[in-house]
Amino acid sequence: MNSMYFTEEHQLFRESLKDFLQKEVVPHIDKWEETGTIERFIWKKFGEMGYFGLATPESHEGLGLDLFYTVIFLEELQKINSGGFAAAMWAHVYLAMTHLNKNANEDQKQAYLIPSVNGEKIGCLGVTEPFGGSDVAGMRTTAERKGDVYIINGSKTFITNGVYGDYIILAAKTDPAAGNKGISIFIVDRNSPGVSANKLNKLGWRASDTAELAFDNVEVPVSNLMGEEGKGFTFIMEAFALERLVMGVNAHARAEYTLDYALQYMSEREAFGQTINKFQALRHRFVDLHADMELCKHYNYAVVAMLDKGEYAVKEATISKLKSTKMADEVAYDCLQFLGGYGYIEDYPMARMLRDSRLGPIGGGTSEILREIIAKIVIDKKEYRSPGK
Repeated sequence: MNSMYFTEEHQLFRESLKDFLQKEVVPHIDKWEETGTIERFIWKKFGEMGYFGLATPESHEGLGLDLFYTVIFLEELQKINSGGFAAAMWAHVYLAMTHLNKNANEDQKQAYLIPSVNGEKIGCLGVTEPFGGSDVAGMRTTAERKGDVYIINGSKTFITNGVYGDYIILAAKTDPAAGNKGISIFIVDRNSPGVSANKLNKLGWRASDTAELAFDNVEVPVSNLMGEEGKGFTFIMEAFALERLVMGVNAHARAEYTLDYALQYMSEREAFGQTINKFQALRHRFVDLHADMELCKHYNYAVVAMLDKGEYAVKEATISKLKSTKMADEVAYDCLQFLGGYGYIEDYPMARMLRDSRLGPIGGGTSEILREIIAKIVIDKKEYRSPGK
């Protein structure tokens, strides 16, 4: 435990969460991975334990804790070997609920945020479209105001919790001619007439439901607009830093778990009269992977500290995701190699680790897009400022 960032209270929280996950989640993981459906009872239990309210103020039934409690939540979720289950949980809290916490009015918070904290409603974020993900300004989904409702038409894809969730934090163009200044954010009930979902069949993250959503003349009350018309792009960009940091933390935690599992295997597996953790080629490769993981982990902690102090760490959060997800992918690949043929067998956990890890450099902004964002900051000297500053 790093005492620079984590207190005794943090450690007690970690131990309690570990115990909860082992008792309440791990016994069900294989079934949820097989069915692609996470049963509703576990959401309610997470809510009862306060895990969905770590970053929500006490005024809205949350706990109002610092971001290092979020780090612990993310890290321990990665250590039960289900990237899909972890994704469903953190997408609810740190994609959907982040917008409710920051941008919803009081009526919206009463209707959606508090039930989300309590595990009674499940949220998802609808930004990515079939024709564009990182190109947010190029989205085609529209919202046309008619009286006291908006009429929404379009589609979204790769939406975690989009099949079984209860509401969508949806980005749509209220002024298609205005580019990124014409995007607005709405809260859309998943069961609204005209909303349909197609469940996607993924390589990894099998426990989570990932949807392609279609909106056919969906009526959304004007009261479900978040903030003002045309502010959506600003809201999305502000949330991206946290999303990327979340994925960076996920990656270093997943890599640490993978390395621990591989080392245990290597210390038990024998070849040529000795355990394979004694062979220099394997030992030195393992150390390189461990060192890369440690570098990413401590960098990520430093970025968390920046965000916790209110700094707008766009560059740092983007670097976190870029380097940590690449590192975790390499760790999973090489650790599977350490296991030899057993690494390729589904009865061993390494195969799932490899499949789940591969989404890291893709979701939440591909590594190629992230490099261009960093290039604009480092080479072109572009400045990103927090909205309102």
